[in-house]
Amino acid sequence: MVADPTGKLSRQFQVMIEEEGLALRGSFIINPEGVIKAYEVHDLGIGRDASELLRKVQAAQFVDTHGDQVCPAKWKPGKETLAPSLDLIGKI
Repeated sequence: MVADPTGKLSRQFQVMIEEEGLALRGSFIINPEGVIKAYEVHDLGIGRDASELLRKVQAAQFVDTHGDQVCPAKWKPGKETLAPSLDLIGKI
């Protein structure tokens, strides 16, 4: 989480509302190589859940080191992961 008092990042990530001088509530998970792995943008009146953001960061880190596995919704560290397969479609 970072502050953006100049609005530079908000403009780069296209979440700035120029007329109001405010930014939408954006969360971006970016890997060390600078690749966006996940993002979520909320309107001004909708809050974000820091624990869910942390879970997504942990899932992104897990998948980065275990490329043959994926993390299902609500996955938490130590829980079961899945091997990607077309057989999973419509079953999870």
